[in-house]
Amino acid sequence: MDINIDTARELLEKAKKRGATEGDIIIVEGELSSVQVRLSAIEKITDSRFKTLGLRLFFDKRSAITSTSDFSPDSLDRLIEDTCSMAKLTASDEYAGLPLRQYGQFGMKSKDLEVYDQYVHSLSIEEMIEGAKEAEAAAFRYDPRITNSDSSDFTKRYTHVIYANTNSSYGDYKTSLFSLSATPVAAMNGQMQRDYWASTKRRFNQLDKPAHVGEVAAMRTVRRLGAKKVHTQRAPVVFDPETASSLLGNLCIALSGHSLYKGASFLLGMLNKQIASPDVTIYDDGTIPWGIGSRPLDAEGVPTRKTTVVEKGVLTSYLLDSYSARKLNLASTGNASRSPGEPPVAAPTNFYLAPGNHSPSDIIKSVDSGLYVTELIGFGFNPITGDYSRGAVGVWIENGELTYPVEEITIAGNIKEMLMQIEMVGNDLDFRQKICSPTIKIERLTIAGH
Repeated sequence: MDINIDTARELLEKAKKRGATEGDIIIVEGELSSVQVRLSAIEKITDSRFKTLGLRLFFDKRSAITSTSDFSPDSLDRLIEDTCSMAKLTASDEYAGLPLRQYGQFGMKSKDLEVYDQYVHSLSIEEMIEGAKEAEAAAFRYDPRITNSDSSDFTKRYTHVIYANTNSSYGDYKTSLFSLSATPVAAMNGQMQRDYWASTKRRFNQLDKPAHVGEVAAMRTVRRLGAKKVHTQRAPVVFDPETASSLLGNLCIALSGHSLYKGASFLLGMLNKQIASPDVTIYDDGTIPWGIGSRPLDAEGVPTRKTTVVEKGVLTSYLLDSYSARKLNLASTGNASRSPGEPPVAAPTNFYLAPGNHSPSDIIKSVDSGLYVTELIGFGFNPITGDYSRGAVGVWIENGELTYPVEEITIAGNIKEMLMQIEMVGNDLDFRQKICSPTIKIERLTIAGH
């Protein structure tokens, strides 16, 4: 059975005839193709299609969620019947329910928000193989110390999302995604190092050229050769855009409605209070054309929007779905995200730190002695207390210059203090992923070495 918005609404009407007071359907279908190349040989090719329907029904304040990949009429009838039976057995939850009708009817189509490049259907496996090979070859050409390769990967993904609920909110949109990466290995004096680089875009012609991906991956890898430890100390730390984005990812956990209503966030009760330096302004914007996290509506049919999360250091908004918003006596921010068989939770769309006025080189020049972080290892963040401790790799800064690579170190602090100690924000913001940041400098962190 082919499901579109009209048939999704018909299924919801069937559920209402069985006693459901509210409900929604989300359908995710698409195609995923990927190739993996190593040492110019094809290691793996995958080509898959997926299609799943998720049904969420409410009987007043009781609810259940089910999903299926069987779209036959009999299967969908059974799904409705089973979901109704399950919902009647669950405990009542006063905060359960769809978003309020005030959000209105969703009417945007994918053309209103540019997230779909039709070339995703034209790009051939052969072209992807050639792209992956060229990225790997460019890494080898870059420096003779590049002696091996973990792999070079090229992926494309097409997704079609259909949403409908009983509050007259509905819509559908298509997205495309292209990604190319290279992971070279370098050797010198018996030491081996590995690093990577990737380019991910919704639009094929915005993807970095394969040669550029390979060269940047090789540069990052060679830069790690001859790495040393440093003595334990407190010193300024500069995070490159990749690692600064990871720091923002930790912040997203604390901003999520799920963490907040469970009391598992250091940001609970901090709305309209200073949580970061005045140089810090953070947005979550699901409407950026071609943004990796852009979409016209969230997983509950609420239109996405641009939300100012932090303004000049002051926390102005959380990231909320309708359930967490009701628990916190606030309004949804259009950040509901879900897979078809799971309940919605709040998650970022395009979450980014607004760029500052400093070039990365100026930020590095401002450091007499400190660390430039290029990779973070492990997960050492406590969203309840804000305590932060991660393994790190980078380059040591002396007298404003990048000098020698460092590894086997740990950086530690508390994210509450780290946010307040952001001294400089770079002008090099690049929307490479859903969570993005320019280069940032933190006044001082503990660097544990030997």
